Amino acid sequence: MFILSRFQSHFGIRELESITTDEILSFLTQLTEGTKQTTKRIRYANLNTFFNFVINTFDSKFQNPCDTPVLKKLFKEAKPPPWPILEKETVDEIIFRTDNMRNRLMLELMARGGMRIGEVLNLTPRDVEDRKLIIRDPKSGRTLEVVFIPKKGADRLMKYIRDKRIESDQRIFPITYSAARVMVSKAGKMVDIHLKPHGLRRHAATFAPRAGTPLEIVSKVILRHANLSTTQRYLGKVSDTEALRWIEDLYG
Repeated sequence: MFILSRFQSHFGIRELESITTDEILSFLTQLTEGTKQTTKRIRYANLNTFFNFVINTFDSKFQNPCDTPVLKKLFKEAKPPPWPILEKETVDEIIFRTDNMRNRLMLELMARGGMRIGEVLNLTPRDVEDRKLIIRDPKSGRTLEVVFIPKKGADRLMKYIRDKRIESDQRIFPITYSAARVMVSKAGKMVDIHLKPHGLRRHAATFAPRAGTPLEIVSKVILRHANLSTTQRYLGKVSDTEALRWIEDLYG
């Protein structure tokens, strides 16, 4: 392991008990200089694991020099940047400006049905029951899940299936995952944004509660999450402007 090799080169044959927290800090600082926070965290975690192994295997009284609040704070995992929230007008423009019907339908299913890109790509005509779409072998591990879509979108989907004469067991959108990601990215460039498939599902999660949909419906029906805590990670931050608008709508 890289970290242990460098550790041995740095400290030589010194007794582990003689190595202080300050020395570990100096060692890790030199070793991770110029690297990303994720790398810093991994190297700290690897060294911390080594010392815990020593405690659990050889000496239960040994004091782990990595196990201090200072080191934990310095080498903690970096927080991911906040997810951008797509406004409804932006998503509508992306969909309306997409001339290719196949691509438009895929965008609609993600943005208005809250579907994952893999779920969209696996759809067959036998999974379409008017405004209900059946997801077989879903990510949740259930036998199946149901997606509800708006009537206009359902009508367009059924017409597309008829026009293309897609058989009941054939995929409606027979393209690869990579091709679908490229399609979504190009759709975002039409409105000058960096767009990924999951960003459209996240839009479905953020727009619905802001439009007054109960959080339970967002969680259980749109996103099909097992618990609300998972859904809450999708909701993003509320700006001061939006908070004031909701307060005025409630009490103004």
